[in-house]
Amino acid sequence: MPFREGPLGDLKVPLTWTAAVALIVAAVIAVAFLLADRRETLQEQAYGVTRQTVDVVAKPVSGAIAAPGRWTGLGLDFVRSYFFTASENRRLKSELAEMRQWRDRALDLQDQNERFKSLLGLRTDPPIPMASARVVADSRGPFANTRLADAGSERGIEVGNPVLNERGLVGRVVGVSRGASRVLLLTDIASRTPVMIDRTNARAILTGDGGPNPKLEYLRGVDPIQQGDRVVTSGDGGVVPRGLPVGAAVKGLDGRWRVVLFADQSSIDYIRILLFKDFAQLADEKQLEAKTLPPVTTEDPQTSILSAPTPPAPKPAATTTPPAAATATPPAGAQPKPATPKPAAPKPAQPKPATAATPVPTGSPR
Repeated sequence: MPFREGPLGDLKVPLTWTAAVALIVAAVIAVAFLLADRRETLQEQAYGVTRQTVDVVAKPVSGAIAAPGRWTGLGLDFVRSYFFTASENRRLKSELAEMRQWRDRALDLQDQNERFKSLLGLRTDPPIPMASARVVADSRGPFANTRLADAGSERGIEVGNPVLNERGLVGRVVGVSRGASRVLLLTDIASRTPVMIDRTNARAILTGDGGPNPKLEYLRGVDPIQQGDRVVTSGDGGVVPRGLPVGAAVKGLDGRWRVVLFADQSSIDYIRILLFKDFAQLADEKQLEAKTLPPVTTEDPQTSILSAPTPPAPKPAATTTPPAAATATPPAGAQPKPATPKPAAPKPAQPKPATAATPVPTGSPR
């Protein structure tokens, strides 16, 4: 039945009454909130029934009132993202390109840092002072293979100093000036380096021929080398210290033994120069100098020729004793010899008495 046809169809509620009822309801709700938020209640840490009722009612009401605003915000974000997708795509692409540059830069710095750590970790036995440098120029040709480093005489570098990178021996210094030094690589035709096979200690000369793999010459011994043997410096001649890594032995196409250099496994741009001149700098010459030793010939077995010599005993003062009665003083440390009796002087031969000569007859008797 329609509302107009019912008994309440003609009921008219004045607008003033409606406003009054709404005002009363609002006042009741306000009073309930005030009673729930009393200071005394908060101080007593009590959660009264009124506050519980208000919270239970306010929770769904607040959620329902805030829902349209929340939905409207989500819808606006969706529309905005839909219409601005192209610009966002362009922004992301530019940011990705920038991040790729930073990634490459980070990888380069990481590799450089690892190489620096390897260079700084180089140690020799016995320790030899080193100088770090960076290769600034590369001189290549059919017969020459050198590098120019940015460290020179101001760093104590001299001609002949060995040069290494983080992998192994690179070459040696052949020219020095202030602020620069020229490095002759092992592959140069003028390079000659004494090496040995680490497994058999067989000696050889590493000779550069302009190619990437220098050859081994003057190998000594019976079957001294095998494929893959590790080659190190021998230290012969005092050119370079012993034991620096050089490379691995391989058999060339020409049938000759060659060396794949360890230094070629990475770029030769950061190097360490050994401030090595000769083996004399590795030892203390003053400690190696010969000390004063006593005479080797000694009659006292308790005296060692390695002990410090004993000072000689003072000579006695001269006396008026005839030379025949003077006795010789034995040297210090020598045992006295037992006195030997002197032999008696031989007696002079006694002359025999003369006898009368018997005349010899000259004529025959009658």
